[in-house]
Amino acid sequence: MLDESMFDLHLKLWALRIPREFCKVASKLLDGHMLDKPRIKPVVEDPTSEKTRYVILSEKVQNPDLSDIPAHILDELKKLCKIETVPYSMTLGYSYWGADDVLKKVLPSGLEVPSSFETIGHVAHLNIPDVLLPYKDVIAKVIYDKNYPRILTVVNKVGSIANEFRVPKFEVLAGKPDMATEVKQYGATFKLDYGLVYWNSRLEHEHIRLVNKFDQGEIICDMFAGIGPFAIPAAQKRCLVYANDLNPDSVRYLKMNADINKVNGNLRAYNMDARKFVSQLLAVPVGESKVGDSSLVSSAQCGIQANMKENFIERNSENDDLKCADCHEAVKIKGSENKRIKTRVPFTNKSWEHIDHVIMNLPASALQFLDVFKGLIQRKYWKGSLPWIHCYCFIRSYESQDLVISEAESLLNAKIHGPVFHRVRDVAPNKAMYCLSFRLPEEACIN
Repeated sequence: MLDESMFDLHLKLWALRIPREFCKVASKLLDGHMLDKPRIKPVVEDPTSEKTRYVILSEKVQNPDLSDIPAHILDELKKLCKIETVPYSMTLGYSYWGADDVLKKVLPSGLEVPSSFETIGHVAHLNIPDVLLPYKDVIAKVIYDKNYPRILTVVNKVGSIANEFRVPKFEVLAGKPDMATEVKQYGATFKLDYGLVYWNSRLEHEHIRLVNKFDQGEIICDMFAGIGPFAIPAAQKRCLVYANDLNPDSVRYLKMNADINKVNGNLRAYNMDARKFVSQLLAVPVGESKVGDSSLVSSAQCGIQANMKENFIERNSENDDLKCADCHEAVKIKGSENKRIKTRVPFTNKSWEHIDHVIMNLPASALQFLDVFKGLIQRKYWKGSLPWIHCYCFIRSYESQDLVISEAESLLNAKIHGPVFHRVRDVAPNKAMYCLSFRLPEEACIN
């Protein structure tokens, strides 16, 4: 598929044989006249003697009499020690050249060389444009070869994302067909199978930016939680997190990651439609004074990770009720490593009374879910301020922020006060991802 010998570059050079104790001084004298190539040392061992070294000269030095080097430098060298000029040959092969160098040589001129890819643990995710698809195998081989062993699997997205779980289809182009991997972000560890769940490494800074707005003890509702890029760091910050996702594989990994990061006591995982999830989370049940009468069911005991703590929410198969423990124990270390203090962190079973932040990280359609809040919160039971809504969306170059606000207000049937837009990243030349943050208007609570 790829003839690696075509990249061989044979160099016929000259070198100086110098006593090894004088190499450092000689190198300073010969600065600018030695071989200067990335990752190639200009001073190497002499295969004929342990007492001397070869100082490899630049390709510009072509004469054995060293007439290409200024005379005053040669005079200084001769005063320093005895020098001997010897021929030196070397070959720079395929392993020497970087991916860009190789691809520029193998791809037809005029085609843009793929310059970057997303890294998810040991997986390299390419987005090869149609014009380069005939060369996808050679591109993948070069990316694999030049990044091994950090990269063990190279995949390319096939088609557009059309399924309800936001998970692209991939084809493995190089390496092992294993997409189960692990990534780390800001002190959190995430396990995932990139072929089953959604993950975007380019959103790392956005994850921590938003979580930094949360205060310890605040209650977070994550409607499209995925495997937990917002939920896990928020729980690590000792927030109390209701995290939901429609994809059962995402929820499975969400729980796994809560266990790995030791935040089980601060996080509840659900596998539901987001609209139903929020409706049940914030709905005031009949006879709300009875403990455990919320209508929401956590997936914590739905056969996944059966060894979770007993104080996780239990499913009532008859009426689909939520049974929350009054509190969970979270352990923090204070003082010496041997002194562990257990602090009880309340996890309310009355979620209709207060939520501080709602995360809606589904930029393609999150705006369309805003109508779920219309008349949902009952003010007579609510305690404190209404929640902040953090709704992600795409805005194209011909669209305005005012248009987004107008759509959001129409869905909420309420005026939004003090909206804040944060530009997250450009996803295409004329398309950007934004986070729209605002406090839920009081008018939205009127049924």
